[in-house]
Amino acid sequence: MKNNRFIFLVAGILLLSMPVLAQLGGKGNYNFSDFQAKPYYFGITLAYNTANYKVLQSKDFILNDSISVVESVRGPGFNLGIVTNLKIGNYFDIRFLPTLSFTERRINYATPNNTRPAYSRPIESVFVEMPFHIRYKSDPFNDMRLFVISGVKYSFDVASDSRSNQAEDLVKIAPTDFAFEIGAGAQFFFPYFIFSPEIKFSHGLGNILLFDNRLEEANVLEKILSRTLTISLHFEG
Repeated sequence: MKNNRFIFLVAGILLLSMPVLAQLGGKGNYNFSDFQAKPYYFGITLAYNTANYKVLQSKDFILNDSISVVESVRGPGFNLGIVTNLKIGNYFDIRFLPTLSFTERRINYATPNNTRPAYSRPIESVFVEMPFHIRYKSDPFNDMRLFVISGVKYSFDVASDSRSNQAEDLVKIAPTDFAFEIGAGAQFFFPYFIFSPEIKFSHGLGNILLFDNRLEEANVLEKILSRTLTISLHFEG
């Protein structure tokens, strides 16, 4: 619940700040014209993420007598990345954003009639992410323009081996993932850089559960799919 409030707060601040930032750029598209002449440019990304899993129960779930509830809880994280942007005409970009992403997820379990206390399985990850996006941009107005993005992302969890070695009773998650991403944001053109706040949703396409019939927590699951919401601040130039 706290994470959701934080997301809405940040999104609200970004939306409210857009008119102010547009005024700082002055009237007209003077800064935009300078950047429009560049065929490509680079930048850095700072981001906050909140991630969870979509947990699908197995057919054995109703047959077990020791677990009554399985649910995923969102956890906070942050990203550090590099932006590579290639222009395709006046309205489209191809973007490659290699990123180091720190995420925290948790799977909660409850027992029938509270025969024993509820417990959880925390899953902390450090992802090397390789997103490829296509971006469509609006016409500029007062050194500002809006955009939407769509693309795919490959992720590799470099903390997977360490996590597996620490405990044998964890639900095991595959170190690699492939996801579809959509998002939207705005560009503000300043004399020396472009500031771009962006919100993005990531939906995992494949089952990342590594089934282990020795683990009771895994036997009640059929699939686990990743879900991530990311609020990014891009600084490009």
